[in-house]
Amino acid sequence: MKITRRSAMKMTATAVAAPVVLRAHDALAQSGTVKVLVWQEYITPDIAEKFEADTGIALEITTFGSNDEAQSIVRASNGGDFDVVFPTIDTAVNYLDENGESYFAPVPADVNVDAIYPTFLRDSVALGASHNGKQILLPHDWGTEGITLNRAALPISDADLSYGDLFLQEAAKGAAAFRQKSVIVGAGLYLDATGEVPSNRMLDVYKSEEDAHRVWKAVTEWILSNKENFGAFWNNATEATAAFKDAGCVIGQTWDTTGLLLNRENPDYVYRAPKEGIITWMDTMGMLRNAPNPEQAVAFMNFMLQPEVGGMFANNTGYNSAVIGAADYASEEFKRQFNEVYTDEVLGNMWWWQASTPFFDPIRNEYVEIITNA
Repeated sequence: MKITRRSAMKMTATAVAAPVVLRAHDALAQSGTVKVLVWQEYITPDIAEKFEADTGIALEITTFGSNDEAQSIVRASNGGDFDVVFPTIDTAVNYLDENGESYFAPVPADVNVDAIYPTFLRDSVALGASHNGKQILLPHDWGTEGITLNRAALPISDADLSYGDLFLQEAAKGAAAFRQKSVIVGAGLYLDATGEVPSNRMLDVYKSEEDAHRVWKAVTEWILSNKENFGAFWNNATEATAAFKDAGCVIGQTWDTTGLLLNRENPDYVYRAPKEGIITWMDTMGMLRNAPNPEQAVAFMNFMLQPEVGGMFANNTGYNSAVIGAADYASEEFKRQFNEVYTDEVLGNMWWWQASTPFFDPIRNEYVEIITNA
């Protein structure tokens, strides 16, 4: 099983094992069952228990640790073993059958879409949440990838912080941490902003194979020209944290939760948005077209769209709910960190992962391999 960004949350042993099936008590099964395929820590015991108590529906949860894993599970069953799935939005194009039809159904009319921030709902369409003109996925939560740094070692101000600092700061020699497949986006945003490698703010890598090779090649060469700053590569949240705690890194391009959890232990560590724009992802939820329990699926989706549940989710995971009013139920610590990182300026300068193109991953992987083997 491949563990991804979500695997470092504080969860029970039951929640972290994958695949996991949590079965409801028989006494709660009077209103049927809903089968959910979801990221490992998203439906923690407190949320599962509240759903069953509120609805009387039995909840069966199967967890996954990567988008590739989720896609394989759905394809293996031809989209018929589960009711609701939680894919990352830019992977929606990978949920098509041999006829080009999505495994997801149009969002049922009874789902409370008005509970979602309108801007997220609007932007989700362009990012991959629609198929044949119909909304098939709903925004559920979002998070970012920016810069975690030790301010005691690198006193860079918020206004001056850049993806370029990973490679250009003297104090970062042998002490910069990053995930190879996303650092080339961050470095590319820096090189586009400086005019060294024009890329239309890295959107050219989605434009054509020729443009993708042009941009990835130039960015990779620049990264390798500064490889003396390489401190640690990471592929999951545990490794990202270890890069700072064990490998002595003082700066890194990381997921939000890495920096925020380190900050809770040591205020010298901060997580901030680089001035070129913070990299942002969105996870969604959708009902499969062959869902065995469609009525229960609607009830589950509406439950997850309640502000109180959105607040519980944020407190449990550290990720940001797309539900209006969820922040009112978040902890004071969560609110403090959110307000420190996500200023109006930051929220207005996000860089969203785009809907994947057939050539995007294969070409990017070529250059990721070059960086890895350097």
